[in-house]
Amino acid sequence: MTTEKEAFSISSTEQAVDSTFISLVKSFAVIEDSPDINECQRDGATAVIDLAVEFEKFDQSCSSENIAKVLGRLSDIQVRDFALGSHTTTSFQIYWQMWRYLLQIAPVGFVAPVACLFATLAYERGDTLLAYKALDRASLDQPNYSLTILLRRVFGSGWPAAAFAAMRTELHPKVTAGIFD
Repeated sequence: MTTEKEAFSISSTEQAVDSTFISLVKSFAVIEDSPDINECQRDGATAVIDLAVEFEKFDQSCSSENIAKVLGRLSDIQVRDFALGSHTTTSFQIYWQMWRYLLQIAPVGFVAPVACLFATLAYERGDTLLAYKALDRASLDQPNYSLTILLRRVFGSGWPAAAFAAMRTELHPKVTAGIFD
């Protein structure tokens, strides 16, 4: 039986250190100067949407390959920024559960992007303490991760969550166009 504390945890689970899973995640990592980077970005953006649909149906019983693909592809800033704007008010809870689960199973080196994604949802939900805890996980994984630094400034400034959500929603079509056009 899961305790309330475990239900809201964002700590790593055993899967995060499973060598087979780590290898699978690494196989999907995006190499910045790769000649097929745009193809990897499209694959990553599509994988985020596909995983959200799968997560809505199957919760944590999603395909390990799809989960690994999303975690690996989030290593690309464009894919991460696409993911940042991919939820709506209708799909918020699905993405909340999905990013939280991925944060728990993300291997070292792949935690920061998903931690930042989860932090933004926590902030938009009004849970600033949890948002900072997620950013702490991101900082432990990648101390100089630019989005972590930016989000700490945004959250610390007291910028209203609704304004943040509006900005995120406004930027999403531009990120999408950059990946798919």
